[in-house]
Amino acid sequence: MNKNQRNRNQGTQEFKRVRTPRKGEIPGIVEQIMGHGKLKVRCADKKIRMGRIPGKMKKRIWIREGDIILVKPWPFQSDEKSDVIWRYTKTESNWLERKGYLSI
Repeated sequence: MNKNQRNRNQGTQEFKRVRTPRKGEIPGIVEQIMGHGKLKVRCADKKIRMGRIPGKMKKRIWIREGDIILVKPWPFQSDEKSDVIWRYTKTESNWLERKGYLSI
């Protein structure tokens, strides 16, 4: 990349869509990391669930306490267990809160 190409790209803004919760998905806050890909999540429906990080996310996305995540409750034991689908960045979670998706 030469000098002219770098100067042209500096003024551009990149817009990214925020993944909103779909049917059956609930946003939540990570309360505690349990180890072995499991964590405690306080969901928007005021329940605390055990979340499981699927194998395809384990090494790619690092989840810490206090992160806003999106979970999908299991078809059975739906009040107790769930799978983690998405982790929101700080700016994405601020946007979700402003738009009213987070009521935690």
